[in-house]
Amino acid sequence: MDLLDFARGPGMQYALFVFVFGILWRLVGVLLLATKPDLSEPRRPACWKGMRMVLSRFWPRREFLQRTLATEALGYTFHIGFLVVLVFFLPHLLFLEDVFKRLIGTNLHGLIGVSWPYLSGGVIMVVGAVTVAALIALLVHRVTSPVKRLISNFDDYFSWLVTVAPLITGMMAYAHVWRPYPTVLALHLLSVELLLVWFPFGKLMHALTIFAVRAATGMAFERKGAAL
Repeated sequence: MDLLDFARGPGMQYALFVFVFGILWRLVGVLLLATKPDLSEPRRPACWKGMRMVLSRFWPRREFLQRTLATEALGYTFHIGFLVVLVFFLPHLLFLEDVFKRLIGTNLHGLIGVSWPYLSGGVIMVVGAVTVAALIALLVHRVTSPVKRLISNFDDYFSWLVTVAPLITGMMAYAHVWRPYPTVLALHLLSVELLLVWFPFGKLMHALTIFAVRAATGMAFERKGAAL
């Protein structure tokens, strides 16, 4: 078995298993966390008004905007760019179709009832390049900012690496900038598998927990009478 066969077969299967198992393990761990009863008298009912924190924290408060505007813009650029590359590139869609079919017995078309749109390879390359540039700029900011450098740890840097690696190797594979092509494609698949394996155990997990955490925090603030 050569490297590409491994990446397409056992490597991807193991990575998907660890990805699904890790997410379930983390979610069950959160649900089983011991909580202490809050015996203080609520100032306001902990109602679903706290859910507005989910949306209100997508952009910093006006008082901090001048200092954080650049990093906020870079953060949105790389998050949106990564999502576009992931779900609007035809080879990725075909891969996701296969994963859905293996997991739930149907493809995306059968699940949502319509065909998923996709963008041309040239557009995806441009979006990918912008996304990589934003990630590099954020890394430079992290290592040059005294405060961010102080609070950064291995998780921050390794999560950056496993995020940018699939983008770079995917662009290399699409542009055929390295020979032989099967080796580049195998490296791209292996970098994706590394991302899948690391995702549940590092800070990247916030992609799945951010909305629930914000909603719970908003409801707690609502109970305490804090301004949202």
